[in-house]
This record gives sequence, structure tokens and C-alpha cells, in this order.
Amino acid sequence: MESRHLFTFLVVVEAGSFTRAAQKLDYAQSSITAQIQALETELGQPLFDRISKKIILTDAGRRLLPYAQEISRMHALAEDALRSETELSGVLRIGAPESLAAFRLPGIIKEFRMSHPQVRITLKPGACWELTEFVRSGELDLVFLLQPETEYKDLTCETLIQEEMTLVAPLDHPLTALQDVMPLDLKQETILHTETGCTYRTLFERHLNSHGVFPDPNLEFWSIEAIKQCVMSGLGISFLPLITVRNELSEGKLARLNWNDESQRVATQMAYHNKKWVSPALDEFLAIVQIHAAEWRTNRGDRR
Repeated sequence: MESRHLFTFLVVVEAGSFTRAAQKLDYAQSSITAQIQALETELGQPLFDRISKKIILTDAGRRLLPYAQEISRMHALAEDALRSETELSGVLRIGAPESLAAFRLPGIIKEFRMSHPQVRITLKPGACWELTEFVRSGELDLVFLLQPETEYKDLTCETLIQEEMTLVAPLDHPLTALQDVMPLDLKQETILHTETGCTYRTLFERHLNSHGVFPDPNLEFWSIEAIKQCVMSGLGISFLPLITVRNELSEGKLARLNWNDESQRVATQMAYHNKKWVSPALDEFLAIVQIHAAEWRTNRGDRR
């Protein structure tokens, strides 16, 4: 089984058609067709159903797909291993929830890219439970998680910093006058939620529920930026990581309520599979993460 046929198979799946795959690979379409037919002949089964102008994976194609993806990944790792460490290249596939992707990772990625421009970085957003599954399956090389400190038997997981959470409101909101905001004070409030499955949303809701407060779940956003804009416009209040609203608080665009977040605190962690070979590119990226995490802790006065 030729690896180039498997790579072509992957491109066809990703592109959704033989024509787009040929354009992407700069091949003649007849070459794409010939490679797929050769692979189907070798396997003794069709890999695609050709219905009208659409192609759909057959059962055999669906079963082949994860193996082809793994072979492609191992091929890239082999290339990385044989290249000079002074000229890192290859691909780093990273995952993170939106808050970390937007407010923790940019400086890290910028520094890495300045030193190693030949390494291609892909950043996949997702909820923490999704990201751990992606790193387990090998779909991602490294993930950043925002959750209560957690250990996994199959993952190397390290806590980088304990994150502060905060309850934010419009500047003229009545709750800003309270010395301490308690769960019952939120009983009639409109709360703007992050997406279902978000770890800190779950912790916040459990805390409110334990005090008999059950917020309306019908205002849910996938974007923290959208939540901040809606809070500033007076639509409601929201529970967010401090790093995501620090600028708005310092600029006087949002008010921070006196809320005890102790039971709802989370940590920024990074994780990768125990059995994963740490490529030179990943090793260098991990080293840069450690430097930035030490700066985060120092700036906040953490000793660790």
C-alpha cells in the first residue's frame, strides 16, 4: 500500500471531491482518480460512493480513514525526527478553550513563530472534555485546559497557573453598590452564559443551584467578546475568567462585583498523551510555555 495513495485519499476526504483534491495537490484529476482506484483495487473494496456529483465514504472508507490519518501523522513525525533540530519544521496541532486561545496563548505562539517560522501551527478551539478526547485519539498534539486541577492516567498534565474568576456587570448596575454579592442576590438577574459544557459555567451554576438559584439558560454565547459587549450594553451580568475582562475593568468599561469565587476557581493546565513522542518542535514549544507560565505567576505574585 503506497503512502502517497493514502495521502491522496485523505485530501479527497478533506476536499469533498476529486476535482478540488486535484486543485489542492496540483495534480490532473485523472491522476487522483487513478490513485484512488489503485487503492480500492489493492483493498478489494470501494472507498467512495459516487452519487451524482457527490462522493460519500463507504463503510470501508470510514474504517480506513483513522488508519490513513495515523500513517500521515507518523510520516510527519519521521520527517521531523530526521531534520536538523536547528531548523525545526512540521506541524503542531494545539487545542484550547476560547478564553485561553485568546488571552494566554498569543504571546507563546508569537515567540515560537519568531524562532521557528517553518513549523506550522493549527489551533483548534473546544470545550475541555472535547480537547482531552482529541489529545487521547492523537488528533491533537497538545491541549490547554481551563478546569479544576485534574490528573489523568493516560495524559501528562501540568498546572500552569490558578486562574481568578470574576462576576462582571454594567457600570451602573445596582449590585455594584453591595459590599458582598451573594447567590440569592442573583435570583432575578439576567445571566449571560458561556456555552454548555464550559467548565467554569458548570461550577458557577452548581454553586447557584446549591443556594436555590436557577438562572435562565436561554442566553448562551459561544464568544466571550460577545458576552462582554452585551454586559457593557446593559443586557445582564456574566461570570468569566479575570484574564478575559482585565482590560475592560482597567478602562472602566465593566464593573467587577464583590463575589466570592473560591468554590468556582479553575486552573490553566496543559496536557499531552503519555505515549506520545515529543518531537523537537513540541519540546521547544513546551519550553516556551514554561517561561510564559513562570511570568504569569510572577506578575500575580505566585511563588510557584
